Amino acid sequence: MEEDQRFDSSANDKIEQQICVAIAAHKRYRMPNDHMYLPVHVGKALHPTVELGNEFVVDNTGDNISELNNYYSELTAMYWLWKNIKSKYQGLVHYRRYFETKKISDRLFKIDRYGKILDHEEAIESLTECDIILPKHRNYLIETIYSHYAHTFDSNQLDEMRKILLYQQPDYIPAFDTVMQGTTAHMFNMMIMSRDKFDEYCTWLFPLLFDLQKKINPERYNAFNARYLGRVSEMMLDVWLLTVGYSYREYPVISPEPVNWMKKGSAFIAAKFGYNTYTKSF
Repeated sequence: MEEDQRFDSSANDKIEQQICVAIAAHKRYRMPNDHMYLPVHVGKALHPTVELGNEFVVDNTGDNISELNNYYSELTAMYWLWKNIKSKYQGLVHYRRYFETKKISDRLFKIDRYGKILDHEEAIESLTECDIILPKHRNYLIETIYSHYAHTFDSNQLDEMRKILLYQQPDYIPAFDTVMQGTTAHMFNMMIMSRDKFDEYCTWLFPLLFDLQKKINPERYNAFNARYLGRVSEMMLDVWLLTVGYSYREYPVISPEPVNWMKKGSAFIAAKFGYNTYTKSF
């Protein structure tokens, strides 16, 4: 497949020398100015007539799984980055979810939320002191990771993933059980790490997800629940991390727009005590 002609080669050369963090996006939206961020139009193969602008690369060029975006969500950007970009460091964030800087002056005095997003200098500095940058872990408190998923989605998806691990990667079973029985996890499929580790993680993750897709056909669900492969993958990051033992540094997560925590909290409580499964993202 031909390369996307809108992706400037000089920019690619610059990225390949340093750091490239894909921003998964399905619609036009304001993007950070920092050159380490690469906006990626996900699901382009499913929506060929949709154009987001020249600053976006599309996920249906080169080696890609763009046509699976309805099932894998932001992971089609992750797969595209893995297969097509050779930067020293690589990572993934979302158009409405970023790592927030730890610089006190920026956090306190910058009014524009985009001025509080982690930049390449701070990222590189952190990556000289740890292996991976991750979002601050989420605490579920009254739920385990498994029970929360079971209350909100189809727990059979996690059960099948465990079976796949048991057959293919049994060394990861202790970590899988620890994550499922725990109450904290690094969610959102957000990370930044060296290319070698990014390659290691993707080489491990995607075959597992492809097998899970064969076991549980996403077409059995409605459009919202068909994206279960992207959701299951969020928990697999900690399974991998606990097993391989790489060091990491956590960063707060910031959204360019305010988050309705009352709405999110109410949905969480309803799922826990009312068994109301999620029907949309929050």
